[in-house]
Amino acid sequence: MILVTGATGTVGREVARLLAGRFPLRILARRPERVRMTGERVRVVAGEYAHRASLDRALTGVRAAFLVTNSPAEPDDERFAAAARAAGVRHLVKLSAHAVADPGADDFVTRRQRDNEAAVRASGLDWTFLRPRRFMSNTLSWAGSIRSEGVVRALYGSSPNATVDPRDIAAVAVRALTEPGHEGRSYALSGPEPVSAAQQTAELSEVLGRPLRFEELSPRQAREQLLRRYPQPVADALLDSAVRQLTGVKATVGNTVLEVTGRPARSYRTWARDHAAAFAA
Repeated sequence: MILVTGATGTVGREVARLLAGRFPLRILARRPERVRMTGERVRVVAGEYAHRASLDRALTGVRAAFLVTNSPAEPDDERFAAAARAAGVRHLVKLSAHAVADPGADDFVTRRQRDNEAAVRASGLDWTFLRPRRFMSNTLSWAGSIRSEGVVRALYGSSPNATVDPRDIAAVAVRALTEPGHEGRSYALSGPEPVSAAQQTAELSEVLGRPLRFEELSPRQAREQLLRRYPQPVADALLDSAVRQLTGVKATVGNTVLEVTGRPARSYRTWARDHAAAFAA
């Protein structure tokens, strides 16, 4: 039995899809009605990290678990790891962040991710950490302005990032969950090449067959946008991260996806082509 959390999110949904039908699968969700996953060997259970009894029920009989947390304040990794150990779970595969291993990164979100990894290590369970670069799917946030105006607006348009397809992150997660030999490993995950927001705009333009224009946001404009979506500490952390990206530290490409899955990481063009409908007018 494998347990997946975050199955209504970008990576967790894909992990659940890849596992369904191959292994007995349990999905923990705060709102089970939002999980679009069915099958004879799939069971969706209601639960929350802060509700220990629901964690205990969900984790009973589970051998390995995929862990996604996103609260900037709650000790959810510690809660989940403690319940998993008590239930006899043997292996946690945790979605973390690439910046955790970068000594130059000291923003709020990165510090939280380091604390979360430390909580998993301290649990005494076997663990695997997945540390991806920025998700290619983050560019779905441009869909509205692309459809209505043919415009992409972003901060630091020429700044490169070796963005990664969430499907590749999920493929690595499934290998770690279902095969031996991944315990105690931290996997830095990237795409095959660094791309900037301006380059991604050009790629989308070619895929969609229509002209798109890139407009660079000022730091003030970017901050105003972020504060509409995130608490202030998270917004400030994302801005700090964007400034660090200007130095080129996020342009490094690795081969981990190929080494773990046997298949090269997908390019942004491939991702864009597969998700073109989301941007279509």
